[in-house]
Amino acid sequence: MGRGEEIYAELLWQGARSDVPPVDVHLAASILALSFFEAERDGLALAEATGLDGEELAELCRIAFPHVTLPEAGTPVVAREEQALRDILWMNCGEASVFELLLTRLVARRCQRPNHLWQDLGFASRDELSMLMQLHFPRLALKNANDMKWKKFFYRMMCSSEGFRLCSVPICAECDDFDACFGPEDGEALLARIA
Repeated sequence: MGRGEEIYAELLWQGARSDVPPVDVHLAASILALSFFEAERDGLALAEATGLDGEELAELCRIAFPHVTLPEAGTPVVAREEQALRDILWMNCGEASVFELLLTRLVARRCQRPNHLWQDLGFASRDELSMLMQLHFPRLALKNANDMKWKKFFYRMMCSSEGFRLCSVPICAECDDFDACFGPEDGEALLARIA
């Protein structure tokens, strides 16, 4: 078992709350496990890896993992692009719960990482990302009916909200970069790769 998987197991072993849906516990544990691993490996503050400040990280643990004790997290620096993505996610969340607010910040931060979003969230497959979007950001899941890669989809939304076009053609089917936006998202899960 690799360190990322160990962190995931530690989060669950220390006791997830029984009143939180198991799928949310899994999603949060996956994101935190990969984020914590990267913070450990790269010498980053937890805030930089998660996008959550100390209070927010403690609140997420109170919601999902009440017995977890965290080191000092720090305060994340949030760039304009990341804030725009936070805003898009928050405006399109399903319940506007505290959990979803924290999830918007985690997803927006992890979007800044270099791999497919499902990988950068620590998920086993893109199916888990689709499940997260359907559960917590249902309007975005409906808007992405053509199954565009999520990072591409988010940037397209950010560009259109800023009043400029990212794409050179108005219809995706006519674009030379169609495969870059809609092609397969193959690859190994990062938590598995850490092993």
